[in-house]
Formats: sequence, C-alpha cells, structure tokens
Amino acid sequence: MMTPSLYRRLAAWVYEGLLLFAICAITGLLFSLATQSTHALTHHVALSVVLFFVLGGYFAWFWSKGQTLAMKTWRFKVTDQLGRPPSLQRAALRYVLSWLWFAPPLVALAMTDLTQPRLYATLFGWIIAYTALAKVHPSGQFIHDRLAGTRLVTVESNESKKSQPSKTT
Repeated sequence: MMTPSLYRRLAAWVYEGLLLFAICAITGLLFSLATQSTHALTHHVALSVVLFFVLGGYFAWFWSKGQTLAMKTWRFKVTDQLGRPPSLQRAALRYVLSWLWFAPPLVALAMTDLTQPRLYATLFGWIIAYTALAKVHPSGQFIHDRLAGTRLVTVESNESKKSQPSKTT
C-alpha cells in the first residue's frame, strides 16, 4: 500500500483542525459550566488537561477504527504493521507520540523566555523540519508513526466505495 502524499496528509491535518475546533469549543463550554468559570483563564491548566484527554479519546477511538473523518475525506487510513486498524492502546500511543509535532517548541518556551514571534518562528521551523524528516524517510512515514508501529496508507478507490452505503432509487 502506498503512503499518502505529504500534501494530502497536511490538507487532512488542516481539515482535522477545523473539526477539532468544534470539539474544543464544546468541551470548553461544558468545562466552564461545570466549574462555573466566568473568566477564560480561570482553571486554564485543568481545562488544558481535560482537552488533552478529550482529544486523545477522539483520536484513539477513530484511529482504532482506521480513520478520522478528515482521513476518510482525503482517502487514507492508519494501520498497524500488518495492515489492520491499530488497537486502541496502539492508537493512544500514536496520539501521545504525535505530540512530537509540537512538544520541542513548547518545551523550549517553558525553559526559556521566548517572545511570541520567536515562539511562532520556532514552532513553524520545527513543523517544517518534522515534515522534512518524513519526506526523506524511505517509507515516507512521520516519526510518531514509526515509533508507534503504525503507518498511514492510501485507501484504494474500490475500498472507499465499499465503506459507502449503496444508493437505492
């Protein structure tokens, strides 16, 4: 099976971000109602932890089924090394390891006094470097997939037709 192009993976990443915006907004609303917060920064650390676990649950559940909605739209899926959907535990590991996209710049922020423009430059530079590492790897997989024992593969067009309900007229 072929690895999806970098363009398709990054396009799905942007689409996934739009979907996650809604999940984060609903989670934030429910959290604010539950904690009776009247200010956005009240309990912000607790909200960050809740969001980490909510997003982890979202990704682990969908990846253990093979695809998120964005992956389905862009016709690729996540599999284990045998071509099956990863187990829930492997999908959760992939989620934790996928934070390698953001962890180094965030650690740099915590350990230094990076100004906002330097933080954004560091984050952007790291994402470019992380993406480039997938581009030069023979299988084209990201580091977190290699470490988690998963891989992204293109869904063949006849495979995507099987997953769609048949239309009756």
